[in-house]
Amino acid sequence: MSYPRHLKESCGLPVFDFPTPEDADTTPLPAADAVAWRISCDNYDSEESWTEAFARFTAAVDTALVRAIVVGSWEDAYETGPEEIIGALLDARPRLPALRGLFLGDMESEQCEISWINQSDVGPLLDGFPELEEFGVRGGSGLVFPAVTHHKLRALTVETGGMPAEAVRGVAASDLPALEHLDLWLGTSGYGGDAAITDVAPVLDGDRLPRLRHLGLRNSDIQDEIATAVASAPVVARLETLDLSMGVLTEQGGAALLAGQPLTHLKKLDLHHNYLGAPLRERLQEVLGGAGVTLDLDHGHADEDEDDGRVWRYVAVGE
Repeated sequence: MSYPRHLKESCGLPVFDFPTPEDADTTPLPAADAVAWRISCDNYDSEESWTEAFARFTAAVDTALVRAIVVGSWEDAYETGPEEIIGALLDARPRLPALRGLFLGDMESEQCEISWINQSDVGPLLDGFPELEEFGVRGGSGLVFPAVTHHKLRALTVETGGMPAEAVRGVAASDLPALEHLDLWLGTSGYGGDAAITDVAPVLDGDRLPRLRHLGLRNSDIQDEIATAVASAPVVARLETLDLSMGVLTEQGGAALLAGQPLTHLKKLDLHHNYLGAPLRERLQEVLGGAGVTLDLDHGHADEDEDDGRVWRYVAVGE
């Protein structure tokens, strides 16, 4: 099983960890607009809450120049959602006029497993920051993503071990005319990923996403159904990159991709972590790789278990 690591950049800026109180006096701060600022507190044993860390941040940094904020771990993230954090960010809006990137929940497994991260309704953040260009969230437990209208958002990422169907439908029903990059980790039913292919159908139609160039529908245990739908989806014709990786993609889905609409216009097709046999992998490489498409067919992490004659296959990121 793989796991998402800490973000290294946001809005094209390197991520810098705002120092803890213990390190504040000895850590020089970069220019406010030179980095994406990750603000965190110890999830398990912190003498400072996230909102207290944020208050120190706003006092120490010229927030009028801040372009990107990465919300890292908060106290008791396995039990408590980020409602107070969202409130603090919204209260600070007048002091964050240049904010263009926001990520909520940048935690590694040592801090909180992805499916243990308690999330909340992220709609107010998108409504409250109409100038945002990049938005991301990690964790599906309690995640609410209502249908929103946002005219500036160019990149949207939702990383989960199980994305609630209602949240998937909210993304699919959103009006995002500037969106170029959409990446959804749909996850597995064992961790709340109960979306059906009908829930992502509006995304595949593409009517609300006229500028979409990258589509990721991955880490799903219905990856074959997704691949089959993608094979005839109208949105695919305008894509440059397509990511169907990290899920339970078998011969059925791989064959559907080959039999569907041409994919030779793509710059890259990512299918890593898959359950495809060698002949089909070779055929994909021949048809698409031979046409200049960069293919990622690595399946080194796709494990199968057999129990009483039944084969069990797994998404890359569950818990």
